[in-house]
Amino acid sequence: MDDNFAALDQVTSTAIDLGMKFGPKLLVAIVIMAVGFLAARWVARVVVRMLRKFEFEAPVRQLLVSITRALVLILFGIMALQNLGVELVPLIAGLGVAGAGVALAMQGVLGNMVAGLTIILTRPFRVGEYISIVKEEGQVEDISLFHTSLTHPDLSRVVIPNRRIVGEVLHNYGQIRQVEVIVRVAYDADLNQVLVTIHEMLQGNARALKDPAPLIQVIRLADSSVSIAVKPWVNVPDYVAATGEINKALVETFRGRNIVIPFPQQEVRLLGSAG
Repeated sequence: MDDNFAALDQVTSTAIDLGMKFGPKLLVAIVIMAVGFLAARWVARVVVRMLRKFEFEAPVRQLLVSITRALVLILFGIMALQNLGVELVPLIAGLGVAGAGVALAMQGVLGNMVAGLTIILTRPFRVGEYISIVKEEGQVEDISLFHTSLTHPDLSRVVIPNRRIVGEVLHNYGQIRQVEVIVRVAYDADLNQVLVTIHEMLQGNARALKDPAPLIQVIRLADSSVSIAVKPWVNVPDYVAATGEINKALVETFRGRNIVIPFPQQEVRLLGSAG
């Protein structure tokens, strides 16, 4: 029994000594981290105000603010560990070895993250723009650190890893696209009248933009017809609907003005053999 009491007294004495030795340091470390959280929030608000001067999308601003907050917290965390007497050099060395192993095992994830930072900083495209890349196309819906999401014209969602985007040929349409409709008319048609008719038809289409002005031109003299390209600009969401409307309007307008859209023709001659 006396041995038990002696052991308990020794444990209690040790706990009191450790409390007296490390208690103030632990309290100071807690205060340092509390100040760090407050400082991180304050710095984040300052960064938000600074980023409003630049044309960054909302996901980009959120990412930069999160990185800034994390850096401030890491700085105060190092200060708290130093106050507790933790040797940082062996800790950093251990973290470096562990980080190398994690980096080797997560090459794909880190590749996407680096590519995401490249996209965010160079801004080859922005949210809301229509792009075509790696045999996929759509309107940019979201740009995150690891992937980019596109809204496809068929209302599906395409998610592309960022490392598949960086280094590829990118076609950025922006927020407007150019419709291309080819219509054929007979050779005896009055081309000036045809071009004026097409222009008037486009003026009556609510989806066709007035600026930039539509391009209407004769592009080919075919065997049995004259081919005319009709290329108005439309907003990206209107592209599919506008293409159908313009095709329908061309047929109806040409019929109303007796402009002939000729059928494909081929002349076949049979030569009789001499008896």
